[in-house]
Amino acid sequence: MGRGKVYLVGAGPGDPKLITVRGMEAIRRADVIVYDRLASPRLLKHRKPESELIFVGKTPDKHMMKQENINQLLVDLGLQGKIVTRLKGGDPSVFGRVGEEAELLAEHNVPFEIVPGITSAIAVPAYAGIPVTHRDFTSSVAIITGHEYPNKTYTKLDWEHLAKGIGTLVFLMGVANLEQISEQLIQYGKPADLPVALIRWGTWTEQQTLVGTLADISRKAKEAGFESPAVIIIGEVVKLREKLAWIEKKPLFGKRVLVTRARSQASELVELIEELGGEPLEFPVIQIQPPSSAEARRLLDEAIGRLEEFDWVVFTSVNGVEFFFRRMRELRQDFRVLAGASIAAVGPKTAEALEAHGIYTQTPVPGQFDGDELLKELGQVVRPGQRALLATGDLARKALPEGLRSMGLEVTEVDVYENVLSTEGGEEVLNLLQEGKIHITTFTSSSTVTNLMEALSRLGAEDPCALLQGTETACIGPKTADTLARYEIAAAYMPPEATVASLVETIASGRRTLNYAGLETPGS
Repeated sequence: MGRGKVYLVGAGPGDPKLITVRGMEAIRRADVIVYDRLASPRLLKHRKPESELIFVGKTPDKHMMKQENINQLLVDLGLQGKIVTRLKGGDPSVFGRVGEEAELLAEHNVPFEIVPGITSAIAVPAYAGIPVTHRDFTSSVAIITGHEYPNKTYTKLDWEHLAKGIGTLVFLMGVANLEQISEQLIQYGKPADLPVALIRWGTWTEQQTLVGTLADISRKAKEAGFESPAVIIIGEVVKLREKLAWIEKKPLFGKRVLVTRARSQASELVELIEELGGEPLEFPVIQIQPPSSAEARRLLDEAIGRLEEFDWVVFTSVNGVEFFFRRMRELRQDFRVLAGASIAAVGPKTAEALEAHGIYTQTPVPGQFDGDELLKELGQVVRPGQRALLATGDLARKALPEGLRSMGLEVTEVDVYENVLSTEGGEEVLNLLQEGKIHITTFTSSSTVTNLMEALSRLGAEDPCALLQGTETACIGPKTADTLARYEIAAAYMPPEATVASLVETIASGRRTLNYAGLETPGS
């Protein structure tokens, strides 16, 4: 068996978007990913489905695997012919012990590549509004380990040089030794009132910053219960934080938002949450797929085969459009057979999806984005005796077809897609809900509500409703709010328009809605 290759990759300080392009390529290529606790779990979602995950996380007081064993593991996997990505927080060559791992790989002739990452020593202060250099304060910076090892103590550091010859001092992994660090610097000449900042979980949702001076920062940290992982920044540049702190001013900073929408539809919602400073956590409880029933497929194919017979073709969602035209292509059906039919759509997104196929609606797009409003619009233009085809999903409401039949139309309903429950990646979501670390849960349809409840139950949650009551809920549309109400959960946020953009804008603005009983939601 030929030798594999080991990529020693810096994952950056935590924000998954701070990984390098080369680092992402290594994740996607890997047969095995060996990772630690400071690498964002969201990066692992970019791996191959069949890749193996090995967690070797370390905390200051506990090692899942000793460094020597990690070194040997990488060698063994490489000799087995595996493509291995060793994913490390920050930059692997800045106190990341990459040299030790690379040395052993070299000794065994296992090919390797060191992929630099953005070090937390620079990125974390930047996320707190503190540049490590500034022309008005200092042009030098030192990065120092703040963690003691048996063979390296603080007595071996040149404290006098650090105190007198360096501008900004950045200590990594030093919270436990903060008092000693402060005392040594003061002893060797740093002023007691020199500004200090501690930044915990920098660039993560949990980012916290504590500011003080060399004289009082240790006491403040103890009073605040400030624990690792944290970066210590010492120097005049800390004064810039008050003016330059940027991410903390974003409306969703510090918020972890659960996205339950199908992965194929979630990108816009995820991007908007990130843009406003929140952390989107994707748990697509709905998987959208073509109908699995032979009978449903037969009815769909039959309807597509006689499209020229319909006076109206009605689409109620973007999914309906995409799966309908996909099936037309599979059947090699010419789109021109729609020339004799009028087209109607629920909502502007559905209309835009149609326009992408060169199809334009013949009715005004309803302002309220739901089937009831479309029914009102159609009532102005349809005539008794006309034939209408409704291209919907398997969970579509019956109000629209029943309303059209009441107007004298002959209605054919076909399922062009179906919603299937998915629990993939749910263990992490369940753990975060139990720990109270999900702040907002979003629902874009009634099926996302029912599927999330069922998914949590299958994952072992005894009372899914209680878990969700520990978060704020945001939903699109009154029908989704009604579904939440059946679980005795009030929707804290419901946008005026049934769009993702309006949903995120409503959450960010803090404008709470009335719940299903007409009462203010808790905490309003």
